[in-house]
Amino acid sequence: MSKAHLMTSKNAPKTIFCDIDGTLVIHPGSNNNHEELPKSKHKLQVLKGTLKKLWEWDSKGYRIILTTGRKESMRKATVKQLEKAGIIYDQLIMGIGGGQRYLINDLKPGRDYDTAISFNLKRDKGIKDIEI
Repeated sequence: MSKAHLMTSKNAPKTIFCDIDGTLVIHPGSNNNHEELPKSKHKLQVLKGTLKKLWEWDSKGYRIILTTGRKESMRKATVKQLEKAGIIYDQLIMGIGGGQRYLINDLKPGRDYDTAISFNLKRDKGIKDIEI
């Protein structure tokens, strides 16, 4: 495999899997607000720097896949909330539950870098300081 091919592969657009509640927006259970899940009319409180970071990633051609423990039956309401909040994404995966999440990926032959990376953020801290 040529060095040029390796460089091209390493610089290929990245895929970002990002949780919604507590990561992009204030978690509905924060600040003693014990709503189980936001209603479609409930306005999401976008965390500082979130929209700027999402647009930065999008402008670099990164694929943004949002994930959430919200039930599939909440899809229509969630999509409306995300649109109203100005949150851009390529795909929305729902119903993944609140337990631990694992990203498993193969190491490509001839590549000397990790192909799967994870960040664990404190709830409601946001993504503004994440560098990818």
